[in-house]
Amino acid sequence: MSASDESAVRISRDVEAPASAVWDVLADGWFFPMWVVGAARMRDVDPDWPAVGSRLHHSVGNWPFLLDDKTEVLEVDPPHLMRLKTHGWPVGAAEVILEVEEVDERHSRIHIREDAVEGPGSLIPKPARQLVIGPRNRETLRRLGLLVEGRFKGH
Repeated sequence: MSASDESAVRISRDVEAPASAVWDVLADGWFFPMWVVGAARMRDVDPDWPAVGSRLHHSVGNWPFLLDDKTEVLEVDPPHLMRLKTHGWPVGAAEVILEVEEVDERHSRIHIREDAVEGPGSLIPKPARQLVIGPRNRETLRRLGLLVEGRFKGH
């Protein structure tokens, strides 16, 4: 099972910015800790991010209890789709799908789905996993939306 499985909770948020403005934020890996809940800092961004196979090298947790992790692009279709595999030991790995839908020239809708695909987290029953993932992703999209709108306001 993965985030592409329709039973993964899909969270959506409308933003006052076009899909291209959303993509500008997603395509800049250095912004990752600003919008992803749990990401504490960036250590490195592969130069070809967000090409398939490229990675973000980040840390999760709170200082001094930080773990170094990575996120890899599995599929990309700018400016509409980014499918990622996030590594979050000791929990395991998850697949995350971000979809950006153009509503009109100044508005878009962002969708996110996530589910555990490897490690101990994948052993938790899916309904229980989704109870935790849903609120976390709602906050992630709130942060992403605020970042996108704040950057787009001046345009």
